[in-house]
Amino acid sequence: MLEVSGLHLWRGDRHVLKGVSLRLQAGEALQMLWPNGVGKTSLLRVVAGLLPAESGSVQWNGQSTTTHVEAFAHDLAYLGHDLALKADLTVAENLRYALGLRRAWNADLVQATLQRLGIEPLADRLVRQLSAGQQRRVALARLTLWDARLWLLDEPAANLDTAGQAQVVAVIEQHLAAGGCVLLSTHQALPVEQGINRLWHLPQETA
Repeated sequence: MLEVSGLHLWRGDRHVLKGVSLRLQAGEALQMLWPNGVGKTSLLRVVAGLLPAESGSVQWNGQSTTTHVEAFAHDLAYLGHDLALKADLTVAENLRYALGLRRAWNADLVQATLQRLGIEPLADRLVRQLSAGQQRRVALARLTLWDARLWLLDEPAANLDTAGQAQVVAVIEQHLAAGGCVLLSTHQALPVEQGINRLWHLPQETA
């Protein structure tokens, strides 16, 4: 479904990505266990179309993501360090807004998502009043609402306690079971058991 071939990216005089290639199929997760500062976030941003590479290609279902932008965007969900939540809206308002951008409005789906992610008690609180961990749970809830087959996740378990990390794993496993695929960066491998879970250590050519 996702094929990345020969990506090269420079930042000034620094060669960040050196011919990076990867493939992801339905039901497969690939966890990047790269050290800080070697290009994990840059790779995710290039794949998402947020950062242009000097050379290389990204294909989704056999089509270039740069020439079939709308089809790729429909299937893509990106969760970065900036959670992109609206601080002056409540948790429930954030989820309703996010759902309305991508799918038909469904109040029951929002309510079920609040319950499943354990954030129903926070539904009427402003996002700016939440802790970093609570905000990340809201962002995960938003992720599950989007009808996206490819998830790009940048350290999705950051700021979460043990229970929150287990919740991240559960959300990823449910996505894989439904035929989705996940490319994520993490400092510590998540114990994903559903589907195919591959760990990607730093390739020598990127060092």
